[in-house]
Amino acid sequence: MKVFLYDTTLRDGNQDRKISLSLADKLQIARILDHFGFDYIEGGWPNPSNPTDEEFFQKIKEVKLKHAKIAAFGSTRRPKVLPEKDPLLQALVKSGAPVKTIFGKSWDLHVTDVIRTTLEENLDMIESSVAYLKEHSEEVIYDAEHFFDGYKANPQYALETLRAAELGHADFIVLCDTNGGTMPWELEEIVKDVKKHVSTPIGIHVHNDAGLGVCNSIYAVKSGATMVQGVVNGYGERCGNANLTTIAADLHFKMGAKFFAAKKIARLRQLSSNVDQIVNLPSDAHAPYVGDAAFAHKGGAHIDGVMKVSRSFEHIDPHAVGNDRVFVTSDQAGGSLVVEKLKAIKPGIDKKDPVVASLLSLIKERENAGWHFDSAEASFKMLVYRHLGMVQEPFKVLNYRVIEDKTPQGVSVSQATVKLQIGDKISHQVSEGDGPVNALDAALRKALLPFFPNMAKVKLDDYKVRVLGSKVASDATVRVWTTFGDEKGYWNVVGVSSNIIEASWMAFVDGLTYKILVDNKVIEGAYKHLDVKPVEPAKAKEDAVPETAKKLTARKVRNLAGVSRKK
Repeated sequence: MKVFLYDTTLRDGNQDRKISLSLADKLQIARILDHFGFDYIEGGWPNPSNPTDEEFFQKIKEVKLKHAKIAAFGSTRRPKVLPEKDPLLQALVKSGAPVKTIFGKSWDLHVTDVIRTTLEENLDMIESSVAYLKEHSEEVIYDAEHFFDGYKANPQYALETLRAAELGHADFIVLCDTNGGTMPWELEEIVKDVKKHVSTPIGIHVHNDAGLGVCNSIYAVKSGATMVQGVVNGYGERCGNANLTTIAADLHFKMGAKFFAAKKIARLRQLSSNVDQIVNLPSDAHAPYVGDAAFAHKGGAHIDGVMKVSRSFEHIDPHAVGNDRVFVTSDQAGGSLVVEKLKAIKPGIDKKDPVVASLLSLIKERENAGWHFDSAEASFKMLVYRHLGMVQEPFKVLNYRVIEDKTPQGVSVSQATVKLQIGDKISHQVSEGDGPVNALDAALRKALLPFFPNMAKVKLDDYKVRVLGSKVASDATVRVWTTFGDEKGYWNVVGVSSNIIEASWMAFVDGLTYKILVDNKVIEGAYKHLDVKPVEPAKAKEDAVPETAKKLTARKVRNLAGVSRKK
């Protein structure tokens, strides 16, 4: 049986009280979800009150997705309003999304007491809305909201709502446990009964209020559902949504289900970690399959057993999901996974080589200090290449300074000065910006631009700050995580310090150095000489730096006043 994975991180996940996704966040997560192989990505609810979602559906058209279909979310028409006159349905059509997903009422209580219409009108709202959207979509998915509560209260009417969606020619009918309180044995019986009355393919959408989101999703597939809706890492309103990260692993390893993303299951931990970084939340160490503690063993019989026969204390091979076993009482934590990554950088390297041991020690030291390399692959590569002596730095930092000033009119002015040595040349530049971090970024680019014209193409797509540990005073250690990108792709870097300026500087230097080395084919093997002859000033395109600064200004998070205190 083939199962379709439908991700709703960008909408349901965004309803988590700790999450507020920007347009850049949503676009970056969409790329990651598509790369992993999810079949559907629900982008949000486009309507005039959600300008970010409206813009997302226009911008995502410019992204070349490899597999996923983009879905726009909305509701059935309002009572006594024709579909072609309903503004919410019109917003769905205007979005241009190939897939439209709408929810309707399955519980008679909601029909009579919440939207306050007749049971018959509700059936017509469902059928006419689905039928109308079918005229403007490749696919229409109908989410039967509160279906399980509705079925338990009035099974005949709940089934009639599904038949109304079927009459409208919905491509999938998704049964929703919106309150998240249905027990697995109840859900199993109800799904099996639905299969007797409806011929349209069935999906499942479960909330986690009783801690059963993953369990109920798996039971639904066992009972015949062929679409699973969920959220990466289980974010969401109240207790969250069904954790699609865990579900994907369970479907693959425990059920042998066929789904497109199964071929990327070895990147599951990376997927989880990357999305955690973008939403700016700490990763759950105890998350099944992907957490730091998922395959951690502490002392005694467990370690002895794992070292003799790994499956004696592990239900799967941790490397199958991109994780690694950790022996808490030893110095072997993370070793094998790092060695595998080293082999990709320097083929033939022997894990017994003393340089490998010293590199592992350095990585552990950095990670204990707060560095996070799982979701900052560019920083990991830079660390390895430098430690192995495989690169020569394309520039040397001689000095940088940031000045904060306030004019008599009360306007704050941030100014940064950067002095670099590039070959036998000195580049000394100054820039202003929206906050000291933005000014520093602009000055660094300006100093590099005459020697490396491709800097004009680099954008800072994302910048996040996280306070580490329980110390949240002004002298707390912070981790700065940034995403740079150009027309070829994007890369993530990280910096850690008790000084936010220094942490930001580390990330910026690594991010732009990585770009230079990649462009010059250095990060493919042996070092080769860089051409650092300055171009003519007229060709340097220095106006590109102020444009970058404008984009950073719009995001506002570049100003130190906007530093996140999420831990």
